[in-house]
Amino acid sequence: MGTVASFTVVPGSQSGRAVADAIRAACAVLHEADATFSTWDPCSPVSRLRRGEAALSDLPADVGEALDCCASARLMSGGWFDPWAMPGGVDPTGLVKGWAVDRALAVLREAGMAAAMINGGGDIAVYGSPAPHQHWRIGIRHPWRAGALAAILEVPAAVATSGSYERGAHLVDPFTGRPGGSAASATVTGPSLAFADALATALAVGGDEVLGIVSGLDGYDGYLIRADGGEASTPGITFAAA
Repeated sequence: MGTVASFTVVPGSQSGRAVADAIRAACAVLHEADATFSTWDPCSPVSRLRRGEAALSDLPADVGEALDCCASARLMSGGWFDPWAMPGGVDPTGLVKGWAVDRALAVLREAGMAAAMINGGGDIAVYGSPAPHQHWRIGIRHPWRAGALAAILEVPAAVATSGSYERGAHLVDPFTGRPGGSAASATVTGPSLAFADALATALAVGGDEVLGIVSGLDGYDGYLIRADGGEASTPGITFAAA
């Protein structure tokens, strides 16, 4: 996926060995997703699908599951997230990192860890509490000042941020097929990192129009930093004190 994943685990009553085993199993989920969905590896199942060398029925079931999520995200975003509109063929990259992190986090939960956070290149999924009576607090990087935070959010489940300040101009407007992006930084919180990831991509491209769409989605909220530095957010975003 061209990024780094980090883990924070609150083991509860689990042993150190159990924690290490759970993290190892969660990492395996991420590596498997990378091998399946990489658009950089010409031999990956998704690369073969994009070139028309394989039918969906010939590929691992995970590909169909992720693309089903992509179709749902396309509807949720009003078409602003559309992997089928990407140059070169269907590209689920805008959702699949969050989808994979969700699955990896489920491994930690099923292993009995009291709480955990996985940070997949800035897209974060959590459960439980980092300490008694505390919430997970996630810093949102300032788009123009590396090392500075634009905001700190309290996050109960998932948060994803999209923008061009790290990867450059990589966003595509699905309605024109050309490079696009009206936001300096776009953040979405919600119960699913897969959908938060996709919606953050849509918000980065569609700006205020997509922020209005996100505000109407049950459980999801958005925080937008516009190209001119102006900020906007939906009512459900919870800002934490620095």
